[in-house]
Amino acid sequence: MKRRRDAEPGTVVLLLSGELDHDTAAPLRNALEENPGGGRLVVDCAGLLFCDSTGLNLLLRARLRHLAEGGRVDLAALRPPVARMFEITGARQVFRVYEDADVALRDRRSSV
Repeated sequence: MKRRRDAEPGTVVLLLSGELDHDTAAPLRNALEENPGGGRLVVDCAGLLFCDSTGLNLLLRARLRHLAEGGRVDLAALRPPVARMFEITGARQVFRVYEDADVALRDRRSSV
């Protein structure tokens, strides 16, 4: 998990890679705790090969925290296996999902 540095002020872009599951969730959990809920968080999933319910729950909780503070969490570049998990759980409907992080960053609409 890395942080992209070229986002505008108030926006954090997290770059996920590999697998996001119970055993690998700690870096994302820490990054989410470091980012207060008032801004915008774009989660770039271009390098994410797998996500289980642990990862999904981390993202859903971050979304709720950001919404409560007037911010939002967006997803970008969902690969087919990860996109399918978001679809079958219904979680895809609660996030804005973008083709890639650059498209997400160009969208300056306010929250939900």
